Amino acid sequence: MKTKNVELVISPPMPHMVGDGFRVHNFIPSGYHLDMERMTPFIMLDYNSPHYFPPTTTPRGVGVHPHRGFETVTIAYKGQVAHHDSAGNSGVIKEGDVQWMTAASGILHKEYHEAEFSQEGGEFQMVQLWVNLPAKYKMTTPKYQGILNSDISKVELPDNGGLVEVIAGTYNGTKGAAQTFSPVHLYNVKLNSNGMATFSFPGNYNTGLLVIEGSIVVNGSSQVPTNHFVLFENDGETFEIKALENAVVLVLSGEPIEEPIAAHGPFVMNTREELISAFNDFNTGKFGYLED
Repeated sequence: MKTKNVELVISPPMPHMVGDGFRVHNFIPSGYHLDMERMTPFIMLDYNSPHYFPPTTTPRGVGVHPHRGFETVTIAYKGQVAHHDSAGNSGVIKEGDVQWMTAASGILHKEYHEAEFSQEGGEFQMVQLWVNLPAKYKMTTPKYQGILNSDISKVELPDNGGLVEVIAGTYNGTKGAAQTFSPVHLYNVKLNSNGMATFSFPGNYNTGLLVIEGSIVVNGSSQVPTNHFVLFENDGETFEIKALENAVVLVLSGEPIEEPIAAHGPFVMNTREELISAFNDFNTGKFGYLED
């Protein structure tokens, strides 16, 4: 198979606050031609790199807000987040866990630092991805997948190289825990120093990786430090990463959804008319009710 080469190595953009609880680098969409269309089905990637939040009696976070037309995927590395939605789902995302929420036809959502974590303070590190839905699924019933780390399939790498946690898709025949509406592969790769892992995806899939901890070399030549994102060319199938020190790498690859994107704020649809309908439905209470 042909090598999938690196197109860009992207430094972390300047961070900004989402609410008062999430200090994020917005990699998708961002400059460097890395827009929603370029990385579809991944239409947003916010990375809260390690950041210390001091103790507080009032949990920090984001109050009630709507979503329609896509899925939110929250991956916890450090810290804990409590969440609630208008479909009656609630819980706490702890270190190593994943929340996969399908907003679809419309949902209200809020997320805050978990109460005990807030009271003690501590280092906080999270990723939130938005995964687009094909047009035929945008108005399906919302659903929620709370995926505990203990339920995530883990594939041991050879030569004590580390392991691959398969959140979605498959890795070397091992299937991930999450159900998806289009072909999506999402892995947490935990490498020991000098550990190596090889990946193979169809050439047309939009593929990238984010170095969460440590530093790596891609395909034996491109060195990538912590908090940097790698965008791969849409050509070739396989690539290899090697850890220069203990490292954690988020790998994402998905089949492009070749449909128009009409996005505004918390809504991602296919046409302007659908966006207007989303705002109208939200303003008339059709997303349900959730107390702030």
